[in-house]
Amino acid sequence: MTVAVDGFRGGAGTKSTSVPFKDADDSLGSRSLRSRAVFAVFACLGVVILVGLGIWQLERRIWKLDLIARVERRVHAAPVPAPGLESWPRINAAADAYRHVTARGHFLDVPPALALAVTDRGGGYWVLSPFRTDEGFTILVNRGFVPSDHASSPDLGKAIGEATVTGLLRVSEPAGAFLRRNDPAADRWYSRDVAAIAASRGLGDIAPYFIDADASGDRSKLPIGGLTVIAFPNNHLIYAVTWFGLAAMLAAWCVHAEWRERRLRNA
Repeated sequence: MTVAVDGFRGGAGTKSTSVPFKDADDSLGSRSLRSRAVFAVFACLGVVILVGLGIWQLERRIWKLDLIARVERRVHAAPVPAPGLESWPRINAAADAYRHVTARGHFLDVPPALALAVTDRGGGYWVLSPFRTDEGFTILVNRGFVPSDHASSPDLGKAIGEATVTGLLRVSEPAGAFLRRNDPAADRWYSRDVAAIAASRGLGDIAPYFIDADASGDRSKLPIGGLTVIAFPNNHLIYAVTWFGLAAMLAAWCVHAEWRERRLRNA
């Protein structure tokens, strides 16, 4: 736009001149366009991130289903010999947890460790006793569950001699449980930390895993074996749907905001 200015020069009369100014509306429109562009970039980035999170959850779901299938095969397979010394460096949860194993030998005359347990039978303890195999190495065996009121039974501490142990291989649980740390000095255990339990009993080298013993024929006999809970939370599909839903909502809101902005500008 231009503005006419009346000027005086030496009283000789008037002179009209035109002075150009940038239209204020154009300036505001330019700033508005830049703001919308920046907003669009961040909105697109947000949509991409949310979609990426959804895809990641779908990939996690595929991995989890494969893990569950592999564990199911291990649990129901015929037992194989418990891994010996040469295999210990390679033992890991992904490849070995819940493998059905067996070992022949004898329980050592050593007091068992009682690890706090919560089962569908209530609260109590897992009874963990050292087992010397015929191959010459020692394994910690979780003989099963005892209720709290049976934890002081003298029968739990008795060595039971020659035996064949069959059960599920479990990797050590170091450090303790959530907000509760194992206390070896007080013989108080909240997790089945193989190395710490072995050290507290002076056992020296021991397998880096323990065995959850299978159930015996007499379910009323303590300790009660076969109570291993095998559960893998698989909520990845719900998480994926949530992330994709948020991405769709963000995209729809951005489209609506842009449509509304254009409608107002063209009004």
